[in-house]
Amino acid sequence: MPIYEYVCGACGVQRDVMQKVSEPALTQCPQCGAEAFQKQVSAAGFQLKGSGWYVTDFRGNKDK
Repeated sequence: MPIYEYVCGACGVQRDVMQKVSEPALTQCPQCGAEAFQKQVSAAGFQLKGSGWYVTDFRGNKDK
């Protein structure tokens, strides 16, 4: 399950929430109760490891 970042437009509280992709977005702030809780856009946090990726095998390859 992905972790989504939410922020309240009314009180400014920020929360990370683990929820299914199929679940509807949260709208009510758990801190103040206002209907101003919004999902934020954030970068994915993963790293490609092993061989076959540009970073490990192809960047700077001067054998051509």
